[in-house]
Amino acid sequence: MIFDRDNWQEIFATIRKNKLRTFLTMLGVFWGIFMLVIMLGSGNGLRNGILKDFSGTATNSFYMWTQQTTKAYKGMKPNRNFNFTLSDAGALKQLGDLEVISPMNQLGGYEDANNVMRGLKTAACEIQACFPNTTQIVQVRLSKGRFINDLDIKEKRKVCVVGPLAVESLFKPDEDPIGQYIRINGVYFKIVGVTAPSAGGQEGRQQAQRINMPFSTFQNAFNFGDVIGWFAIKTKEGVTAEEAEEKVMAILKERHKIAPEDTKAIGHWNMAVEYNKLNGLFIGIEVLIWIVGIGTLLAGVIGISNIMLIVVKERTKEIGVKRALGAVPAQIIGQILMEAVFLTAISGYFGLVLGIVLLEGLNSVIGDSGEMFTNPTVDLSIAVKALTVLIIGGALAGLIPARKAVIIKPVDALRAE
Repeated sequence: MIFDRDNWQEIFATIRKNKLRTFLTMLGVFWGIFMLVIMLGSGNGLRNGILKDFSGTATNSFYMWTQQTTKAYKGMKPNRNFNFTLSDAGALKQLGDLEVISPMNQLGGYEDANNVMRGLKTAACEIQACFPNTTQIVQVRLSKGRFINDLDIKEKRKVCVVGPLAVESLFKPDEDPIGQYIRINGVYFKIVGVTAPSAGGQEGRQQAQRINMPFSTFQNAFNFGDVIGWFAIKTKEGVTAEEAEEKVMAILKERHKIAPEDTKAIGHWNMAVEYNKLNGLFIGIEVLIWIVGIGTLLAGVIGISNIMLIVVKERTKEIGVKRALGAVPAQIIGQILMEAVFLTAISGYFGLVLGIVLLEGLNSVIGDSGEMFTNPTVDLSIAVKALTVLIIGGALAGLIPARKAVIIKPVDALRAE
């Protein structure tokens, strides 16, 4: 049936005879799958752009820092300030749910910039103190040299790893910063590595201007003692960050005599919670896109079905002749279905190709450089599935006209005007 030359000649003859009608019918299907591909690609571009800020950070991690208490508890007054200490880190290590506990500190506070000098040149950079295990939570990409190691911590070495912004501000383009010294608050540090941003958006800009140094060196050089600015924590496999966060919060509140119901005393940010919120949002957007896209496709498929009903009516006498000459119902049904699937597949294919070409062109212009919209492409398997669904829809669209064609009695068909 598929390779029957006569059937294909009849199909093409019908198309040539009604060019405008066929074009308008196919346009509905073409537009449906074209819009579905464009909407899916745009949704992916928005998802990639928003989630780019999460790249390079473990999604089973969370952060905690101190704030002012709001409730009296165990003889302690409200509105008091307190600090995390290195002994808190030791207490948290007893909790078996945590894989990485990384105390952090920053000179001047969160996101505060400090003057970094080299000779007469100055750069405004974030000065951050960390441990080597920080890299298990936040990806650190190096363009040169190395990162902080355990020996740096143990020996309190005055070394640092600088971001590309500091290199650009303090060194000439042909200078190698490795082994050179910079001055921070009157203290000299030797550069042992240069980082490259591992994330996009705001986090990428912060990484570019960040200078990392050993935690022990930072505490000693800037008189921080055993004070910890915040904790970066990663849970073990199989432990949710939400569960671990509650346990860590309880331990820290107990150690610092904070009321269990005081929700303001310890600030926290859970990567898993925020990531899941955004993921859920984009899943909802994708579902909405599919609903709208399938609705548009359905309208096109209904158009195919309607046009095939008209074709059946126009060819009633022809169908009667075929039945009178011995054509079985399966042959009549096959021909109608084949024409419906052909129109659907051809128009869907061109809509799919044009949509993908347009998205690839947009991607070549934007690429990974977009802030809120990045890499707007569609997975090929999804595109093929959409086309497959469309072809199946075309076959279903031809069933009603095909059934109408076979129930016509040959005698009645021959009498039709």
